[in-house]
Amino acid sequence: MNGLRLPIVASTMTNACGIGSRTVWEALTENRSGLRPFDLDWAASIETWVGRVDALEAVRLPQRLVARDSRSNRLAWISLEQDGFRDAVAAAVARHGPDRIGLFVGTTTSGVLSTELAYRDWARADAQGRSASPALRREIHRMHATTAMIRDELGLRGPTHTVSTACSSSAKVFAAAARFITAGWCAAAVVGGVDSLTLSTLFGFRALDLVSARPCRPFAADRDGISIGEAAGFALIDPHQDSPTELIGYGESSDAWHMSSPHPEGAGAAQAMRAALAMAELEPEAVGYVNLHGTASRANDAAEDRAITAVFGRTTPVSSTKGFTGHTLGAAGITEALFTVRSLVEQWLPRTIHCDAIDPALGAAVMRASRPSAIEVAMSNSFGFGGSNCALLFGRTR
Repeated sequence: MNGLRLPIVASTMTNACGIGSRTVWEALTENRSGLRPFDLDWAASIETWVGRVDALEAVRLPQRLVARDSRSNRLAWISLEQDGFRDAVAAAVARHGPDRIGLFVGTTTSGVLSTELAYRDWARADAQGRSASPALRREIHRMHATTAMIRDELGLRGPTHTVSTACSSSAKVFAAAARFITAGWCAAAVVGGVDSLTLSTLFGFRALDLVSARPCRPFAADRDGISIGEAAGFALIDPHQDSPTELIGYGESSDAWHMSSPHPEGAGAAQAMRAALAMAELEPEAVGYVNLHGTASRANDAAEDRAITAVFGRTTPVSSTKGFTGHTLGAAGITEALFTVRSLVEQWLPRTIHCDAIDPALGAAVMRASRPSAIEVAMSNSFGFGGSNCALLFGRTR
């Protein structure tokens, strides 16, 4: 194994399965999906299921953050309040200083919903002959808005980056942080991802005929599309601290194939997985579990299946957890990376929920039942819209 050993010393996540890591993990162990029929009162009804975070609409940010209020910022703030994460970061700041801790956040929507709703209200007022100004603020709308809020809330002053590469965004933050730490530009890093439900994603994916009218069913014979979700998650990486798990490899690639479709043979996905293995100086047989990207669209699952079988064959246990959370887009990478890390800690592998019958045309060893398993290394896959790929390898600390 090579020299990349970056301990995951603290983490937190919030998604449709619950608020805080313990609640979310309990949902997985109890086979309890967080998906629900579409129930958003700020959007026209769509025949689909969504992974909505409970009570997010009712959250009230502290007075200092009122000017930054958005669905995405509420989601980030709620997550930061869980699992003692703020205290862990504060301890890292005390160890290294605020200028030596980097922040890397993946997102695709940031505060876009606030802009969408403001323009809608503006258009309605104009149609009725009333004057109205859209409540658009740079602090909310720009892609870096949520990252900037997180930076200020955690008191960080090190390198700060927002990564937006579609659904691989918050997987790639691990790779970015690793490069910055290895180069000596920061001593430790907070990595994470935040994406909230928006009109653009809900109606955009429906326009592409990619949204299922039922809960998503990754790798199932009758799969017919995704269920969109929202989530936030964060991890603290500190090579100067001990932890049960560590990042030991990453691989990135670009399909350079099509704007919205994956390479049909999963060529870029396989390249990313092989790159992660090469960095860790491991053979595929060393990996005991792969958390799939597994969106439940017919083309994406088929392409990932070809990539998995090309790299790992047909026996390595794999599963998709998107049936629990929905596809959380820019937050999918951090969500599933933390599921993978927790699988290593608990020595337990989550099932692919809602998959009643695996597509017989697919060859990967997709798990339809959860089970305990003694594993030392696990991989998390995130493959972005348009072919931006990232594979992360995590290992138990030796």
